Amino acid sequence: MTDREPRSRAKLLLLALIFFGPVGVAMWGYYFSDGWRPVGQTEHGDLVRPAHPMPGFALPGRDGEKLGLEDLDGMWTLLYIDGWDCDTGCVDALYNTRQIRLALGKEMDRVQRVFLVNGPCCEMRDLGQEHPDLRIAWLDGPDKEAITQVLPQHDNLDPLQSGRIYLIDPLGNLMMSYSPRSEPKGILSDMKKLLKLSHIG
Repeated sequence: MTDREPRSRAKLLLLALIFFGPVGVAMWGYYFSDGWRPVGQTEHGDLVRPAHPMPGFALPGRDGEKLGLEDLDGMWTLLYIDGWDCDTGCVDALYNTRQIRLALGKEMDRVQRVFLVNGPCCEMRDLGQEHPDLRIAWLDGPDKEAITQVLPQHDNLDPLQSGRIYLIDPLGNLMMSYSPRSEPKGILSDMKKLLKLSHIG
């Protein structure tokens, strides 16, 4: 019996390594390595390397509600940031994220859209009618600075004015961003792949 116990433990450890080893290596490679990513998994946006955890925040939203980091937990989040006037680029981005989410079909409930307004906002009634699922909050105070610091900079543009769409995973990590020139079909393709491969959110 004494000889069998160490052998049984060794077998259990070997089985655990076989089943959980690849998962651990993949997670380490994705979240902590700066140079490795699975080729071809997401090819239409810009990966954030390494993925950045979003800072804690509590931003004022509509009707006195607050939007906090905990509201991102467990959901894939398409985040868009723009000013109060919401020009043509802003209107297009909100429309595209809405259509992308709808095109996910039965998987759409795993995805939410968030619009962070950098300044006084537009007509809430019209925005609410066109985008009933859109969560809106205002960038303000120290939380604005904390969020700005984790947003990647592209083409020497202020991240708050770049018109990019950001993707946050269900663990609260900022992992990708898309330029205003990105094709919605490409973003949709990436989302479908991520949702298919992901067991979270």
